[in-house]
Amino acid sequence: MPALRRAWQQWCELDVPYEAARTRVLIGLACRALHDEDSAGMELDAARRAFVQLGAGPDTARVQALIGSAGTGHAAGLSPRELDVLRLVAAGKSNQLIAAELVISERTVERHMSNIFGKLGVGSRTAAAAYAFTHGIR
Repeated sequence: MPALRRAWQQWCELDVPYEAARTRVLIGLACRALHDEDSAGMELDAARRAFVQLGAGPDTARVQALIGSAGTGHAAGLSPRELDVLRLVAAGKSNQLIAAELVISERTVERHMSNIFGKLGVGSRTAAAAYAFTHGIR
């Protein structure tokens, strides 16, 4: 993994964003193979954002599919940030406290909650928290 991280840094230094994003995909897959889903999600999401910015549609779709196939079996298609919000909801935190802890606006927390409800097929914070507990999201 250190070699991949060095490669990513070198692509960034050379200002070659496409190759840097491809390397982040490899780093994400390596993290996943090491059962580090949090790091895998962050790397894959960063690669996806780079591909979107570059207009690389096929690469964006491929990475989105990788994000959706998270090896934890409980992500339900949630983004890493949505998982962060769900964990804090399950811990009983209010939107205001979640926003402060994640350094985002309350409106962004509300949007994440709306996405979480839709992806999990639930209609309340309580049901979302129950899903988190049932599926070991902590």
